[in-house]
This record gives sequence, C-alpha cells and structure tokens, in this order.
Amino acid sequence: MFQNVLSQVAEQFSRAFRINELKTEVTNRLAMLEKRVELEGLKVVEIEKCKNDLKKLRDEMMSRAEGRVNCPCKYNFSDDGKKLTPRCDVPSYPKYTLSQETIEALKKPTFDVCHWEHNEMLSCLEYMYHDLGLVKEFNMNPITLKRWLLGIQENYRINPFHNFRHCFCVSQMMYGMIHLCNLQEKLTLTDLGILMTAAVCHDLDHSGYNNTYPYVCAVYLKSPLHCGLPDTLTECNKFANVEPEAFKQIRQAIITLILATDMARHGEILDSFKHKVDNFDFTNEEHVTCLKMVLIKCCDISNEVWPTEVAEPWVDCLLEKYFMQSDKEESEGLPVAPFMDRDKVTKPTAQIGFIKFVLIPMFETVMKLFPQIEEIMVQPLRDSRDHYEELKQIDDAMTEKKKTENISLGGKKK
Repeated sequence: MFQNVLSQVAEQFSRAFRINELKTEVTNRLAMLEKRVELEGLKVVEIEKCKNDLKKLRDEMMSRAEGRVNCPCKYNFSDDGKKLTPRCDVPSYPKYTLSQETIEALKKPTFDVCHWEHNEMLSCLEYMYHDLGLVKEFNMNPITLKRWLLGIQENYRINPFHNFRHCFCVSQMMYGMIHLCNLQEKLTLTDLGILMTAAVCHDLDHSGYNNTYPYVCAVYLKSPLHCGLPDTLTECNKFANVEPEAFKQIRQAIITLILATDMARHGEILDSFKHKVDNFDFTNEEHVTCLKMVLIKCCDISNEVWPTEVAEPWVDCLLEKYFMQSDKEESEGLPVAPFMDRDKVTKPTAQIGFIKFVLIPMFETVMKLFPQIEEIMVQPLRDSRDHYEELKQIDDAMTEKKKTENISLGGKKK
C-alpha cells in the first residue's frame, strides 16, 4: 500500500510538472504570436505609407503632365493605366551558364531569338557587355549591370511588336554585326558601348502605335523624353566609371541613335551615308556617327535577315500592330493608312515593297563598306523578296480564279 501511495504521489507530481511545462510552452507561443501580430501591424503601416507616397507621386506626375501645354504630344500618364515607371531597385534574375555553342551562335546575325525565355535573354545581354570588354573598360559593377538590364526589361510594354523580345533581337543583331564587320578593330569601345546601349534602350515604353496615330507623336515614340529614358541613361553612369562631361557626350550619342530609328528620317539618314561611304573615314567623327545611325537602323528592321521560319512570325506581329492601330482609328472615325488596313493588306503586299525599297538598298549600301555581310545578310533579303513575290503571284492567281468562277456562276444564274 505504501508503495502504491508513493507511486500515486509521484504521478501527481509528474502531472504537475508537465502542466507547468505546458504552461511555459503556451506562454512562449503566445509571446511569439503577439510579436508576429505586432510585426504584421508595422508592415500594414508601412504598406499604407507606401501607398500614400505612391499616390502623391502619381498626383505630382499628373499635374506635370497637365502643365505640358507647349508639347505637341498629347500623351497623358493616365491614358491606359499601363505605363510603367522606371525601376531602379529591382530583384536579380537567375544566372544561366551559356554553352560554347550558344556563345558562338550569339555572335552571328542568323541567331534564332524565338525560343529564349526572358531570363535567358537577360543573361545573353549581360554576356554581350562582358564579351565586348565594356564592363572592364568602364569599370562597371557587374551586379548593378544585371539590375539595370532587368530594369530595362521591366519598362518594355507588352504589345505585339515593340516588346522586350524585339529589344533582344535588335541588341543581338547589333552584337552580331559588331563581330561580323570586325568593328572592334575599327571603332572605340565607347562607340561599341553607345551602339549596344542604344539598341537595348531604343523602344523603351513604346506604346505600340506609330507616328501617324493622332494621339501619339514622334516626341513620345522616339524621344528620349519618354519612358524616363534620361533616368535610365543616368543609371548607366552609376555602374560605369565615366567623367561627367564624357558621360554627357555618351548620353547624347545614345539619344541620337535612338532618334535615328524613327522611319520618318530614313531617307535623310541613308542619303547622308551614301555620300560618305565611297570615301569613308573611320577617323572622321561625322562619318562614324552616320555609320552608327545606319547600323542601328539596320538592326531595328533586320527581321528578314533571318531564315523564313524565324522571320515570318515577326511579320505576323508587325501586321497585328498595324491592325490594332487601324482598328482603333476606324472606331474613332479617323482615316486609316492603306498599309494598316486589315481588309487590304496581306503578308506579301506588306513585305515586298519594304524589302525592295527600304531594306535591300540600305543593306547594299552598308555592304560597300563591309562586303562580308553580303552572304549572311544581303542574300537572305533577296531570297525573302523572291519568296514573297512568289506568294503574291499565287495570291493573284487565286483571286483571278475566284473572279472567273463568280462571273461563270453569274452567267449560269441568268
């Protein structure tokens, strides 16, 4: 009995200790929960503060936009609710190790850009800056370069054509032409940096409409004033060790190249280059500037250099861009440009004239200075012209056949 009593007493003490341990555990958990609640409460306060700051910033931007009475561009920051503000503090992206095969293909203008994810394209762009020696030359911070490139991607809009993939296409074509034309031996590293950065930035925040749309003017589409480009280019100087005066010159040179991609200036720029190309002087600053303007123009509209299976989807994207604008113009009772009318335009009719009268003359002029581009870039353009002319002949034959059949059916009904 005594042993039983001792056992029961021991068991009671054990339960009492377990209860105390349980109380201690519960108290600790309650303290942790209270701390979490407090932290969450602080987060809510911070979130509300950020929302208020953003509202103030948006109101300030709106008031500035309303005050631009002398600007011919009627674009308003609240037009579509999709405008992105430049992001400086952005997260990093995964680092992809490029295979040797990819590295070699990246140097060629025939590189297939269609099957790459955004993170992979960012890694390729980063590699281009390293490979050309720009990171070392300008003492760039590699981490800041990564973040700047991601900030660029964040500020390209989602539209049928002028999107981040197009940015990558133009930048890769520029990188390919630098290698193909051996520009490292003819231009300075500063010139190469200007070419690459202009290619990366050339369509930042592009709305998807061209200059003929009444509410979108060249000041918005192709001006360094849009999309916070001054801020974007200023960010360049944060990871490049460049003297302020030199940076101003570089910044202006980049802006000059971006403005050169406006097709309204195509004839003017090409004529200027034609007058220089026969006696081209790589030590002449005016000659070099003109060459850089032509190079970025070539890269910007170079889709037809690729094989047909790669280039043709881009024609679809371009036509979708035109039709999107013409539909909007038609719905607003505005005149529609013939080359944008979905009831009149076909792939062959859209491409034949552009290839014959814009692309081939420009690339053949560049070929006078760099004969090595004929096989890789000029001949594919000629092949593409022939391809679309054959398609047009087929389309014309089908149209004529339908007309004949309709006439025959009409005669039978009578």
